[in-house]
Amino acid sequence: MTGDVMHPQDSSQDEQKLIRLATVVYVLQAVGLLLPVSLIVGVIIDYVKLPDTSGSWIESHFRWQIRTFWVVLVLVIVGVLTFLLVVGYFVLIGTCIWLIYRIIKGWLFLNDRKALMG
Repeated sequence: MTGDVMHPQDSSQDEQKLIRLATVVYVLQAVGLLLPVSLIVGVIIDYVKLPDTSGSWIESHFRWQIRTFWVVLVLVIVGVLTFLLVVGYFVLIGTCIWLIYRIIKGWLFLNDRKALMG
């Protein structure tokens, strides 16, 4: 009879689940370069599971992914609105490069089990 007592392996299993989930969201962000709806699916997952990460190093990854989504959304809107002025083309290319950078950096830090800053 264990009641509400949390065992160390339970904590480790919960952490492993959150790490896998963060990995899934990084994959969804990468797929978002070709299929933008996957970015929306990823940010929904982040918002739903964010409370489960509270106070852990994994929380920084969920916040990183959420921030990445919102910045990409704003930049894509700016890029589309200014596309006919040619500058939008460069905004969209820059946004893709920045998204790739965020995915790679986040994934590498997650793999090393490190928190992200900013």
